[in-house]
Amino acid sequence: MKKRAFRILLVLTMAWILFVGCRSNNQQPTVNESENISAEPEIAETSKGANKSRRFGATFMTLNNPFFVTLNEGLKKAVEANGDKLITLDPQLDLNKQIAGIEDLIAQGVDAIFLNPVDWKGIKPALETANKAGVPVFVVDAPVFDDDLVVATVASDNWEAGVLAAKHLTETLGIIEGNVVILEHPTAKSAIERTDSFIETIKKYPGLKIVAQQSSDGQLEQAMPVMENIIQANHDITVVMALNDPTALGAIAALEAAGKSNDVKAIYGVDGSEDAKKMVKEGKMTATAAQYPSEIGKIAVDTAYKYLNGEQVEHEIKVPVKLLTKENVEVDGNNGF
Repeated sequence: MKKRAFRILLVLTMAWILFVGCRSNNQQPTVNESENISAEPEIAETSKGANKSRRFGATFMTLNNPFFVTLNEGLKKAVEANGDKLITLDPQLDLNKQIAGIEDLIAQGVDAIFLNPVDWKGIKPALETANKAGVPVFVVDAPVFDDDLVVATVASDNWEAGVLAAKHLTETLGIIEGNVVILEHPTAKSAIERTDSFIETIKKYPGLKIVAQQSSDGQLEQAMPVMENIIQANHDITVVMALNDPTALGAIAALEAAGKSNDVKAIYGVDGSEDAKKMVKEGKMTATAAQYPSEIGKIAVDTAYKYLNGEQVEHEIKVPVKLLTKENVEVDGNNGF
């Protein structure tokens, strides 16, 4: 009986060995092999997560301005050079749209946001939302009032832009008397600094009198009718200081339409755009304080990557400006536009 049981057990054992051997020859996984196969994708996913591509958001006060278009291209080029993605929004000077856009970028899970605010004070709720969500904000071109809510601000030396224009007017051209028109943008800190520094610098010349100071929101389309109204109220205009090039171009168009171009002795803009440089060469614009939008974009992206990688970054980074006149625009006019 015991021998018979032993023979049965031996037959079963041999059958099992043959069965397992057949499975191995057919490359079918054992239980342990299945666990190893499922573990391999997990390791790959972990590795991918450590080197995952980043997504950045960017929102500008408007893209209806060559300066911001070029700045955005600078951001995009620098981000894509790292294999990452930039999502750009244009709220078209609408603060509520910009705030909603920032909330949407946060919901999309961006790693950081580049911000050019529509309203330097009104943007605060969006900054607070980003802070609560742990999304770092990097300001480009136009500072925010609550700069403790952003990691860094990368902008032109906007105060110097106004000073350069004022000094050129009074020291280079020697114009220390006449009526001055200021075309401003009171919700953009960059514009405020340019016009404020111009006004501050010409204060020591009492013969220069500001006869009009009005907003154009930095838009050519708005600057022209604003300037037309100013011309009607002030027949004798000596100087126009515009917060940016589109505004200066709008003022020039209004002066030409009114037949007053030759009566105005000096017109200043800020940006160094292609259209403005052309006007400077033709003598229709006195000078433009050139900014370097591509460089601002590159510096902002470099700063963001450093911060995301755990490095210390500067809170405020100023990019120098250069006054372009008829005398130097050909040599110094390559500013990234």
